[in-house]
Amino acid sequence: MVDVGWGNGRASGESFTFGSSHGPQLAGSLFRPSFSAASGAGRHGVVLAHGYPGTSPRAAAPSYGYPQLAARLAAETGAVVLTFDFRGTGSSEGEISIPGWRDDLVAAVQALRAATTVERLWLVGFEAGGALSVCVAAEDRSIAGVAAFAAPASLEEHGSGRRPAAPARGAGTKAPPAEGGARARRSKELDPVALAAALPPRPLLIVHGAADEVVPMTDARALADAAHESAELRILAGAGHRVFHDPRAVALLLGWFDRHLGPAP
Repeated sequence: MVDVGWGNGRASGESFTFGSSHGPQLAGSLFRPSFSAASGAGRHGVVLAHGYPGTSPRAAAPSYGYPQLAARLAAETGAVVLTFDFRGTGSSEGEISIPGWRDDLVAAVQALRAATTVERLWLVGFEAGGALSVCVAAEDRSIAGVAAFAAPASLEEHGSGRRPAAPARGAGTKAPPAEGGARARRSKELDPVALAAALPPRPLLIVHGAADEVVPMTDARALADAAHESAELRILAGAGHRVFHDPRAVALLLGWFDRHLGPAP
């Protein structure tokens, strides 16, 4: 258990492992705001999802730095925040699979609901995690809204939309193609642009770097156009693909939550 402070708030964090009987065990961290129950804190929940790994999914987990962001979100917004390693990365079991990552995100939503009493749940994702957040929210109408950062409009090329698969875990990093109707169903489940149209009237925040060298701005605009009036598109001048490390991106996220959740108690 750790206790951290941000601004006028504090949050306590703990290791959190979850999974299902037919899937790998996933490792994460759960942060709760340190406010009294009477204040209304903890009514909202957030699942924070990372992007596709670089050259070494295990040595340098793509979720590095996400617990710090999760702690800050919990402290400053009053939400309960879960962040985790997708299968095949960090401390989680399994092999990298984008369809499997979608299942992992669904499992994270279910685990957060089971472990807390949150009334409304939000998804925040970076890169592939952002695109998958759009896909999962489209299928789950109980999710209140989505924030997607540097998200690709297509998940066909191993998650980044443009980047080749990471070689660190060998040939097992890419899931075998599904067959027949199952393959068509999974493709539909992983089409962020088509599924973004199912988000309204729920809010969608899209943040993208103007100098993104991996995912072009046209992807961000395609997602925003699909969600129509529910989308809020913000372009960061001079920013590349890794907007996770840009303080302007965090400021936009906090401001978005302040408008939709209200300030922390």
